[in-house]
Amino acid sequence: MNTQDDSLIFDFKTERSTSHWLVVNDGVMGGVSKGKISINDSGNGLFEGFVSTENNGGFSLVKYAFSKRDVSQFTSVKLRLKGDGKLYQLRIKADQTKSFSYIHPFQTSGALQTIMIPFHDFFASYRGSRLDIPNYDGKFMEEVSLFIGTERSGDFTLEIERIWMA
Repeated sequence: MNTQDDSLIFDFKTERSTSHWLVVNDGVMGGVSKGKISINDSGNGLFEGFVSTENNGGFSLVKYAFSKRDVSQFTSVKLRLKGDGKLYQLRIKADQTKSFSYIHPFQTSGALQTIMIPFHDFFASYRGSRLDIPNYDGKFMEEVSLFIGTERSGDFTLEIERIWMA
């Protein structure tokens, strides 16, 4: 994380490493999906793999955890990425000791795009179920993750340039 820019969460062009990113596939629940993250020739993060619905699977996630940050001076998260036309989720954890995340789906277009999601649009969810608690308050953040979950097996590719707040 670049401490000189408080808005920056992660920029693959400057960090040029995936060592702080962790992939979690549905194998934790018996599935056989395979996701991975690497740096591509353009210097961007490349989250790619195959999501399988076998054995009640169907998801892959890549997450980046960091020290708790006060993000109250910002109102939204922005992503600069190129997807494959599939639906993904951006997930935020305000507190890593809690089991749930605040999530928001976003549609990729197949082209390079900038997506902005207001903090107040992130809703609490745990294992695919929406929780009856308030939406994300935008005060603290300790983790961001990108998630793909599907009811049909298939390949996925998400090229990530940077994630920041506005």
